[in-house]
Amino acid sequence: MRPLVATIDLAAVVHNYQLAKHCAPGRQAFAVVKANAYGHGVREVVSALHGEADGFAVASLEEAAEVRAMHGEARILLLEGCFAADELPMAAHLGLDLVLQGPEQVEALLAAELARPLNVWLKLDSGMHRLGLESAAVRALFPRLRGAAQVAELNLLSHFACADEREHSLNEVQLECFLDLLDLDFDQRSLANSAALLMIPASHMDWVRPGIMLYGATPFAEHSAAELGLKPAMSLDAQLIAVREVARGESVGYGAGWVAERPSRIGTVSCGYADGYPRHAPAGTPVWIGGRRQPLAGRVCMDMLMVDLNDLPGAAVGDAVELWGVNLPVDEVARAAGTVGYELLTKVTARVPRRYRT
Repeated sequence: MRPLVATIDLAAVVHNYQLAKHCAPGRQAFAVVKANAYGHGVREVVSALHGEADGFAVASLEEAAEVRAMHGEARILLLEGCFAADELPMAAHLGLDLVLQGPEQVEALLAAELARPLNVWLKLDSGMHRLGLESAAVRALFPRLRGAAQVAELNLLSHFACADEREHSLNEVQLECFLDLLDLDFDQRSLANSAALLMIPASHMDWVRPGIMLYGATPFAEHSAAELGLKPAMSLDAQLIAVREVARGESVGYGAGWVAERPSRIGTVSCGYADGYPRHAPAGTPVWIGGRRQPLAGRVCMDMLMVDLNDLPGAAVGDAVELWGVNLPVDEVARAAGTVGYELLTKVTARVPRRYRT
């Protein structure tokens, strides 16, 4: 088999969920498992959190159905609501917690005939301006939904735009916008994502929604996952499949953009952009070989990438290479590539086998 594997530490996911609960004592937590649990495998992550998680949050009805098939009792929050009115009967059948993020969704629910009422979360646009209702619309809709046959619990939810920037002025604006509606008699409230959960205690409300932190990556530029007490859940591991000598002045890789400034040893690694490694990662992006960081040389290819081994003369074909994981945080690789850990984790493709340990 091709020497590339994503090893998922499910005990780390459980640890990170428990840390989220510790940071928000007395609150309940939806474990965010959308996008195949951020690339880690939704079935395995949900199974690992069975008995731990108060609920799960997903992005689509298909994701909700997959989680419900594994967990018959947990609360499952459909973060973007139903995309069409004909999805509502299935949402009711699955017993979902349903977000209503716009007037069209509200009217569709109020016109629906459902087998049982749903726990509804009105989404407030508190300042992100992506999804949600303005404060005045929330106030106007509250009495209609409170008495509706389709509604069991009536709850309030919103989402921070800049919680990863602790001092950003929009955080206070959004928090105040949310708090201004709490004179309405909502059953449950939820505002905090991973960043707010870790840094804005006033936002914790009844439910928190840990996402990226569950997988051991940091939502912050200035705080590492290790500093926050998080454990990395995914290690992406490959091998050196070739080592060659390159003369000074010779180029490496497509486009001949990397040129050896001295006689160099170049290693070829069994991972590329078809596996989810970022093609735009520049020369110098670190990988972990032989107990130290080594820099990329040349462009990332579809199935391979090249590494400058000049500072590791003992490196040989067959040596292990960690693209990110326990020794090399995914956030460090993401920064070097000009992106975020969220993207790297979710883009590991299906052709990379996942192996799980508990």
